[in-house]
Amino acid sequence: MIHTILIPSDTDIHLSIPKEYVGKQIEILLYTTDEGKEEKAPITKTRKLRGTLKLSDEQYKDFQKHAKNIRSEWKRSI
Repeated sequence: MIHTILIPSDTDIHLSIPKEYVGKQIEILLYTTDEGKEEKAPITKTRKLRGTLKLSDEQYKDFQKHAKNIRSEWKRSI
C-alpha cells in the first residue's frame, strides 16, 4: 500500500504505478485533508433522546429485563 500527501502546483498529477500493481485492480482516492472537518455529524433520532429517560434504579432494572426478554424473541424461529 502506498499512502502519500501532496500539495499540487497545478491541475495535473502524474502517477507511477509500482510493477507489482500492474494488472491488478487499484483504488485511487482524491480528497482534501480538511474536507468534511467543518461539518458536524448529523444528530440522529436516538442521539436526541440520549439521557431523556429519568428512571429510578428499580425502573431501569425492569426496563433492561423487558428489553432482554423481547430481544430473546428474535432468536426463536417463526
